[in-house]
Amino acid sequence: MSDLKGYSLVTAAYWGFTLTDGALRMLVLLHFHKLGFSPVQLAFLFLLYEFCGVITNLVGGWIGARFGLRLTLYLGLTTQIISLILLALINPAWSVAISVAYVMGAQALSGVAKDLTKMSSKSAVKLLAPEGENHEQGLFKWVAILTGSKNTLKGVGFFIGGLLLSTIGFNYSLYAMAGFLGVILLLVAVGLRTDMGRTRVKPKFTQLFSKNQAINRLSIARFFLFASRDIWFVVALPVFLAETLNWSFDKVGGFMAAWVIGYGIVQAIVPSFSKSKTRQGAALGIYLSRIWGLLLFVVTAGIGLAVALDFHIIWAVVGGLGLFGVVFAINSSLHSFLILAFSDTEKIALNVGFYYMANAVGRLVGTLLSGLTYYLYKDLSVCLWVSAAFVLAAAILTFTLKVEQGYDREAVAT
Repeated sequence: MSDLKGYSLVTAAYWGFTLTDGALRMLVLLHFHKLGFSPVQLAFLFLLYEFCGVITNLVGGWIGARFGLRLTLYLGLTTQIISLILLALINPAWSVAISVAYVMGAQALSGVAKDLTKMSSKSAVKLLAPEGENHEQGLFKWVAILTGSKNTLKGVGFFIGGLLLSTIGFNYSLYAMAGFLGVILLLVAVGLRTDMGRTRVKPKFTQLFSKNQAINRLSIARFFLFASRDIWFVVALPVFLAETLNWSFDKVGGFMAAWVIGYGIVQAIVPSFSKSKTRQGAALGIYLSRIWGLLLFVVTAGIGLAVALDFHIIWAVVGGLGLFGVVFAINSSLHSFLILAFSDTEKIALNVGFYYMANAVGRLVGTLLSGLTYYLYKDLSVCLWVSAAFVLAAAILTFTLKVEQGYDREAVAT
């Protein structure tokens, strides 16, 4: 039997966090670009954010397995509130070096918060999804709804961030978001059961690294997939829109928001691609990940070529990256389903933590390459071609996946 109340509470917490996380990303990016920070300096603002996500996913999965996902979820929400308040205290009189170091530190806390919350929420779906014959289809549907709605709300957060910066300013925006998140924390604090996600056998710290071939290979594919997106998305695209196309802050935020909202909607409907169950569903997920991975490579390389040739540049960027978002969302949703399908219940927090550690490494590398590549070449097309190379690596890795490498045998038997 599914736990609809628990799923609803986890989703509500994830939604509330995601709104503030998306708004914060846009606030920091646009505010410090306005202050004259270079693309490389902007990338550095997010490096500790991404690096801390690597450590948090790994250790957070172990903490969740030993002490329960309720604890890690609350820690994530609380840490984000602290991060928002610290960022609001930044002094405009500080030098660039001190400002960068301070923001990196506050963003590091936000990175910890984000990945604690995400790991907790997505691990909980495996435990709360319907059992029995419809377990896999229900799992696919629930994780897609959670992930898709999260990305839609992150897009809304991008728009809110740009709007707040244009209206009430940087500091008041951060205080408002901290207060909003505090209300969310209070609302969900009393509803979740304390033992959610806690395993019967306490895992040792040495068990953090997965020995499962499918999970290891899928995690590496996840690294390349998310690095490919952030190579152009994190720094290069918003700076390109603001500098080259002369878009206003709210217009940049609006486009980034629309992209992520559309991306989230596509993720939420991906389960309609797979109606089969158990072993057949996992096999179909692998097959589809190969097809859509190769298609994403073609799309990314094509957009890079169009931008390089200055071929209807606005349509190439807006329309082309919109198409990229659709195909990328399908790839991401298929990967998210497969990681849960390849994990048994006892190891779900550890496996999901390991998998999203690889995701965080990809974002870290992608963020750095986004700032560095755009700084060196001042050309969005170069970022897109580097992105295409990463997409191709992710697609190739999906051809090494097999159901027998790691699928939950107990689920197959049912």
